[in-house]
Amino acid sequence: MKRRIPVELIFFVGLVLMFFLDGSVSLVFSSGLYAYPNAMVPYLTVLWLMLSMIFIERSSLHIGLWAAVIGFVFDMYYTGLLGVFVFIFPLVIYLGRLIFESLPPNFFSSFLVYFIMITLVEGISCLANVIVGIVDISMADFLVNILAPTLALNLVLFAILYFPIERLYRAFNR
Repeated sequence: MKRRIPVELIFFVGLVLMFFLDGSVSLVFSSGLYAYPNAMVPYLTVLWLMLSMIFIERSSLHIGLWAAVIGFVFDMYYTGLLGVFVFIFPLVIYLGRLIFESLPPNFFSSFLVYFIMITLVEGISCLANVIVGIVDISMADFLVNILAPTLALNLVLFAILYFPIERLYRAFNR
């Protein structure tokens, strides 16, 4: 007899795995990812949330609530204090869902939505850091040295992981 694994368990395990992979990839490849003046920030947690939003039925799991929870944990674990990701992750998931629902469900529309999501995550977090006074950066430097490399890295990761994650969810969503 074949036992069925609930898709919610797959989501939770994947979310925890991507959460820790975010930090691990940043640490292991820090010399290449954060070489002055550029910064490429991997957002694997956002990638998992976004792909889960696409591939899991809406009524089955409350991704927005999980985005807030993982945003809180993300802030507490990686910065040690309550920061902006507890608000950014659910906001980006909500906006991503609104945009995605108006587009045909395929790889290219998912790619576009992820592009917008990463732009929002990086832009809002940088804006918050400028407002608080942690960072002093011009718009041109932000676009060239932070946003463009971050988008490039995350879109490559999206292209690599989209189809395997789709197959994973399709296998357990039956």
